[in-house]
Amino acid sequence: MRVRIAVIVMAGLLALYLLFAVRYGLILIGAGEPLAVAIGVALLILPLVGAWAMVSEILFAVRAERLARRLEAEGGLPSEEVPVSPSGRVDRAAADALFPQYQAAVDADPENWRAWYRLALAYDASGDRRRARWATRTAIRLA
Repeated sequence: MRVRIAVIVMAGLLALYLLFAVRYGLILIGAGEPLAVAIGVALLILPLVGAWAMVSEILFAVRAERLARRLEAEGGLPSEEVPVSPSGRVDRAAADALFPQYQAAVDADPENWRAWYRLALAYDASGDRRRARWATRTAIRLA
């Protein structure tokens, strides 16, 4: 629940920042100076990119969470406990040892979103966030 509140607060703050960027962009365009107009146009384009990135990340998180809840309801989440250090970090060697079985499940059934999602969890536990997001996107697409 705290994560959702944090996401909402961060999205709200980003939206507020984007609104101020648009406002200042319009002020600079209204100044009429060529350099100010160029900066003003950039300030109008950058919020569009920021808004697109924010919406796409929120949609990704919502879809991934939906798959996690669905897999949990089916009892399909991995049951292995990966040891953690006192600081809370996952023991990468233990996570890497579990990885091959999830990779084999994806290799055996590449159209199974459940296998892809479990592989994403294994990547995440191993600390490979880039591949974890890629596997999660694949799971979302297949589901």
